[in-house]
Amino acid sequence: MTYATLKTLHILSMVLLFGTGLGSAFYKWMADRGGNVAHIANTNQHVVLADWIFTTPTVIWQPISGLWMAYLLDIPLTTPWIAASFSLFFLAGACWLPVVWLQIRMQKIAAEALAKGSGLPPLYWRMARWWFWLGVPAFTAMVAVVALMVFKHIPGVGS
Repeated sequence: MTYATLKTLHILSMVLLFGTGLGSAFYKWMADRGGNVAHIANTNQHVVLADWIFTTPTVIWQPISGLWMAYLLDIPLTTPWIAASFSLFFLAGACWLPVVWLQIRMQKIAAEALAKGSGLPPLYWRMARWWFWLGVPAFTAMVAVVALMVFKHIPGVGS
């Protein structure tokens, strides 16, 4: 695979990762704010599905393709922007893993509430707050990773 192809796939993967995460977060947050249990249950189901279909593969591909590009260009992993990118990526991942667990639990809680015809229990709303606040550092870290990808400097290589 050429460097240009690898870089293109890396960028497209980041766009997919970033876009799916932001879109899913927005739709779930809006559904929760609306309070309609059927809508919340449906949205949670789709958010969990989107994580499996889009987010998980891109979370795996991003470090693989990043390491591969660094190898092809013979750039040490201790290069500040690479080290910072990986640190921020792993920070986002450390937030994302509990978010995935919370999403799956909230999906089940919402489906149970819908089946019973009841409202969502306080546990759901506590989890939703944790879900939201874990998303803040994850989102911030991913914005910083994108900025590092765009503004990096590789001696002898065009952007």
